[in-house]
Parts: sequence; structure tokens; C-alpha cells
Amino acid sequence: MSGEPRFLSDVTVELVRHSAKDTDVLWAARVSTAGEQSIEEVNKDAEKSKGLINYLMRDRHGSPFEHNSMTFFINAPIFVFREFHRHRVGWCLAGDSEITLVSEKGHIRRRTIAELYRLWHHGVEDVLPRAGGGVSWHKGAQKWTAQVRHSKRIHYLGLHDTKEAAAQAVAAFREANPSKRVRKLDSVRRNHVRCFDEVTLMASRARIVDVMESGVKQLIRLSTASGRTLRCSVDHAVLTPHGWRKAGELVVGDELMVAGTAPRPSEALVPPSLRRGIGVWTSMQRLRLIKQVDTCYLCSETFDRDELTLDHVVPVASDLLKALDERNLKPACTKCHRTKSNSEQALAKRGGKISIAKPDPIVSAEDDGEEMTYDLSVEGPWHNFLANGIVVHNSYNEESGRYRELSPVFYVPGHERKLVQEGKPGRYVFVPGSDEQHKVVTEAMESSYRQAYAAYQEMLEAGVAREVARAVLPVGLFSTMYATCNARSLMHFLSLRTKDERARVPSFPQREIEMVAERMEAIWAELMPLTHAAFVANGRVAP
Repeated sequence: MSGEPRFLSDVTVELVRHSAKDTDVLWAARVSTAGEQSIEEVNKDAEKSKGLINYLMRDRHGSPFEHNSMTFFINAPIFVFREFHRHRVGWCLAGDSEITLVSEKGHIRRRTIAELYRLWHHGVEDVLPRAGGGVSWHKGAQKWTAQVRHSKRIHYLGLHDTKEAAAQAVAAFREANPSKRVRKLDSVRRNHVRCFDEVTLMASRARIVDVMESGVKQLIRLSTASGRTLRCSVDHAVLTPHGWRKAGELVVGDELMVAGTAPRPSEALVPPSLRRGIGVWTSMQRLRLIKQVDTCYLCSETFDRDELTLDHVVPVASDLLKALDERNLKPACTKCHRTKSNSEQALAKRGGKISIAKPDPIVSAEDDGEEMTYDLSVEGPWHNFLANGIVVHNSYNEESGRYRELSPVFYVPGHERKLVQEGKPGRYVFVPGSDEQHKVVTEAMESSYRQAYAAYQEMLEAGVAREVARAVLPVGLFSTMYATCNARSLMHFLSLRTKDERARVPSFPQREIEMVAERMEAIWAELMPLTHAAFVANGRVAP
């Protein structure tokens, strides 16, 4: 995958799939008054429909704009995604959602996602004060000495007849001169969540990559027959027996996948000789079933054939009849194959209980107001975790440098990119750079990129893990991701990441993320022209 570095000055935004039309807004708005006849109402009067959308936008009735979905493929420099990452496009959980954490030894504990966010980003107050010192016995005076070290000075608090009196003097000083230190708990950043293999439904664990605060969002409350409750945004993906579904699409009677247990399968072990034979046969199919460059069916990343192996989608221990069925074989990268195989080993053991995901019917689904929301990003290959015992999806899917060698494609600003900042913070403007400045920028960036990528390649060739070697790569490296949103969350994003004279609230975005936002807006304007026009006419403020 290595090669000569390439330099680009533009970004790529493509619409992968969508269910987004102006009629989605109209149906959602009219269903409260027209019921099942709302579909017929949509086509009666075009001008009336246009007026309704404008009314909803003007008076900030936001929920009708959430009943649609757009998924974009985005290729841009990494620093763009660092800003994009702050706009969680709607996949969010309420702060009181309990996340199931699992230690390496399998011990379970639970923290709310709001608590995880606080510990991850802001640290906690240390239990020990900065003020040192204490009580000691003064042999010459035959009394107890009280002293405290505070602000780089020793404060003598006198001699006392009893140890208790000296301790009280120290305590009083510390209370009058508080000095607690704040630190981030590194242990929180090493936490792993309970996740589930989406093929076998067996429990596994995945490391937390980030904890995000996602802003105030409209929530929906889903309750199940077993008593579990999930409060999340309508766009948040939850696992069902039929795959991933948005929470807002589910109704009473639909089933969610929740944490549960089941008797451990009692099938006898596959005999070693038969297992060896299956392994030989599987290896013989590699050249025929794996392309020279192919995709891991678990993490969807692209790899060379040498980095892939054939995996039994339905494990051999689960169904021996499918062991020699080539339709049951798919390419998997080494990392994903190892993770999946480890979870499948339990299938060959007998007795006891195993942790699995199993269906639980929904008994109620209702709106639950607005409040601050949060989300997690977790490692693959199964980007999911447990929130209040319900399997939900992690919402940030960016290309991972842990599982594939990153391509040498880097960002260099085009000549039209303004380079010079003038004015004070809050009042500054960008103006075009000179030819000489553009030359300096281009030569400096290209030289830096070449040097960094050469160091990256050198470490890979020496056998260093990709996740370690990637640390030398700059944020100007191009990466890819999928972003899913509805019209309302997209309008929030556009209001902050585009500069437009018609905007009621001015915004001053970095040019590179504005390039992404402009392309997303152009695509959305074609899908929902009435909604886009109302957004612009009402000051580009999201409802």
C-alpha cells in the first residue's frame, strides 16, 4: 500500500444512501391533525406545503425535520474530522444512561455516560490535599508539634499538650487553606465496555476511544418487557433481531437486543483430526475466494490478501454442516479474525452459562423531552456497547490506522485558500496570501509529509505495530468516514460550519471544514429543496 506521497487541495463528499424528502417533514407535521390521511394531504396544495415547512422553520418546531436520514461518505484531512467530531449528528444518549464496563478478568461495573464524560475530560478532585505536614512529637519540649507545608512554605502551628489538639490545629489550617489538586484518571481512559459479536451474539469487550458531549437533543424513551429503559435521540442505532434500526423507527411490539445469559452449548468438541482437515480445506480456498486486495467483512477495511484469512461466518462448533460450505467463508483481517475466534471458543465448552444478546420486546415508546446528551466511540470490530443493558451502536466510523496501512495522501492548500489572518480574535479576517507565501506553505508541508511518511514506513518495515507507527503521521493526512444525520442535525452543523451573509448568527469556520459543509448542503438542497429554502429564508438557524 506504500507509495509516493500525493498531495490534494480538495475534499470529497458523496451521498451513500438516504431517505430524505420534503414530504417526510409534511407527513410528520400533519399526522397529528390528519392522522392516516396525512399522506393524501401532502399532495393537495404545493403552496400550502411550502408555507407549512416555512412556518415550522420560523417557529422552531424541530421534530418534523428529524424523520429522514442521509449518510455521507467524506474524504478529508484528519484535522477536519477533529472539528466534525464535535457535531454528533444525532446519535446520542441521555446522561443517566448506565454503560457496562468490563475488566480484563471479566469483572463488571457500571458508570453513567455523563460520569464517564466528566472523568474522561475533566478529571476528579484528588483525595489528598497539596498541603503536607502533620503532627510529630517534640522530645525536647515534651509536647506535640503541629506544622503544615503549604505553598512551598512550612507553617508552624505551635506546641500542644495532646496529639488530638495538634491534629485539630492541622485540620483547621487545611480547612482554612484548601488546596486540592485536580487530575485526570488515566484508568478511566483504559476502560473497556461490554460489546457483542454481531454474528454469534456472544459477549466480548472493546476499548473506549473517546467520550463526547453531544449537545441538547430531543429524546425518545423505549421500555422493554424485561424492565429495561433506553433514553436516546431518535437517530441512535440500536440492535434488533433484524439488524441495526434507528430508535425513532421502532414501535411497540418490535424487539431490541439486550444483555442476557443462556446455557453454554453442549455440542461435543470437534475432533482434532476433523478440525485439521477443515483447516486444510479452508486454506486451499484462499487464492480463489480472497482477491489480491479485498475487504474484511467484519470491519469493512481494505487489506492485501496476505493480511486476510478465510473465516467461517457461522462457527464450525455451531454448525458442522457448514464447515465445508464455501458460502459460509468470508475474508477477515487478522485482528478481527482473532477477536471473533476468541469469542467462539466458548461455543466448544460445555456446562455453565454464557453471556449473550437476546431479544426483548418493546412495551412503550414515547417522547421524553430535551436534555444534554453524550456518546461513546469504541474500538472494532463490533462497534457497539451496552447502555442500560440494551445493545446500541457507537456513532463515529472513521478510517482506522490500527487495522490498515494508511495511504500517503496529504492536504496542501490550493492557491485560492486565504493564508493570512488580520485583526484581533473575534474580529479577525483572512486575506489572500502572496505567491511567495503559498510557495513557502506548499514546500514546507510537502517536505514535512514526506519525512513523516518515510518514518512511518520505516517502522512498519521493522515490524512495529500500525497503531504505534501511525503516531508520527500529521493531521494533514487524508482519512475517510461515514456520517449519518437527519435534516435537523445537518442544519445545526451548517449553521456553525458555513459562512453566509444571510445567516442571522455569524459564523467563522475554518475553510477546510466549510468545504465539506458546502458540499453536504448542496446535496441536501437537491433532496429537500423546500426545507433548504426555508432554512435559508429564516436566517440559517436550525429549528
